[in-house]
Amino acid sequence: MIQAIAQLASQQVVQFFHDHWGSTEMVISSGVYDCQTLDGFAYLDEQQAIIGLVTYVVRDKECEIISLDSSQEGKGIGSLLVQAVEQWAKDQHCTTVTLITTNDNLDALRFYQKRGYFLVEVLSNAVAEARKYKPEIPLIGYEGIPIRDELRLQKWLCT
Repeated sequence: MIQAIAQLASQQVVQFFHDHWGSTEMVISSGVYDCQTLDGFAYLDEQQAIIGLVTYVVRDKECEIISLDSSQEGKGIGSLLVQAVEQWAKDQHCTTVTLITTNDNLDALRFYQKRGYFLVEVLSNAVAEARKYKPEIPLIGYEGIPIRDELRLQKWLCT
């Protein structure tokens, strides 16, 4: 079941972020975010535990996904959460949904491109800037790939 995170106990949301990201803070080129304060959606299991969570911000006609995580990959939870954001963005008359991921996150690149997102910008060495604010960002990521660049993806919404 998908539910707006504003309707959930804040401690439940904070715990999910700590379990999956290490903290509620997200540092990317578009800003420094405390994800527990952002709008978003959660996917809840039968026991009302969060097993997926997405957060977003809106600027003008652009909705930016800040975080997306699922504790049960391959079951469609991430897809449902992204669809919820896209529908919400359409309802708010946004024209695009964007997001930023890192160069090592090949699973995210695959996931979003399969859902109609296009690579629109490479932000070379952007992660070095992010590490100035959040030094715990690792140097090496998935599959031993050095984490250096941010990649911005975008999907145009039909309104």
